[in-house]
Amino acid sequence: MAAITRLVKRASPSLSVSSTAARRLFCSESSSHAPPQDHFHAPQRKDPKDRNVQWVFLGCPGVGKGTYASRLCNLIGVPHIATGDLVRHELASKGPLSSQLSEIVNQGKLVSDEIIISLLSKRLADGEAKGESGFILDGFPRTISQAEILERVIDIDLVVNLKLQEEALLAKCLGRRICNQCGGNFNVASIDIKGENGSPGMFMAPLLPPAHCMSKLITRSDDTEAVVKERLRIYNEMSKPVEEFYRSRGKLLEFNLPGGIPESWPKLLQALNLDDYEEKRSAAA
Repeated sequence: MAAITRLVKRASPSLSVSSTAARRLFCSESSSHAPPQDHFHAPQRKDPKDRNVQWVFLGCPGVGKGTYASRLCNLIGVPHIATGDLVRHELASKGPLSSQLSEIVNQGKLVSDEIIISLLSKRLADGEAKGESGFILDGFPRTISQAEILERVIDIDLVVNLKLQEEALLAKCLGRRICNQCGGNFNVASIDIKGENGSPGMFMAPLLPPAHCMSKLITRSDDTEAVVKERLRIYNEMSKPVEEFYRSRGKLLEFNLPGGIPESWPKLLQALNLDDYEEKRSAAA
């Protein structure tokens, strides 16, 4: 864990993470700002030396948050937590919030911040009871109010903001396909953007399905150019305050994806000071 410890203790200038992060990490909020106990069940805060990383991954729809967050979770041994999965799990579980969530979803409304934080806090408390230490949150918080609530409940160490050229992002979203038999996710887009005015080009190979899935691919009904562009516009508008919230606290890492996974993964590990960690883990396997 030496690489992870280095990251928390000292962020390099290239990460755009200021030294204030180290001073602000793990500081408890006053009880006057704590959320009502009937809504939140946050686990007790731990000293950083007694737990693993607590990170957030942000980025536009289709940028690959889930892919990179999941890979990092497997590498450093922490759970990958996506709030969308928590909502779907609660709906399927017939738990105390199931009927309320079902009504919200059926009416096409947004799930309230209180419910999302409650589900998240319960998930973290359950994980801690099982011996989990640390996590990577995928795509949350999405709004400034969610970020402010989260700040009172959990100590976030680092926020990784994944970015991708809009041309590539649009092509990725329009190239998404799902196998209607096995449920596998694939992408038929072959992205080859030429560099201009000294800027580097970008190539992203398609993620094609096996032959037996090829004839069963379907496109999401909302993956049209007009819908995707509007979705990206709304995200960019809502994300700016969240990014500034964490930037002002010295916790934001802006990472521009240079291409697909083969090009981006080693550079992301390098930016996170985890490149040697993967090498040591592979050698010890």
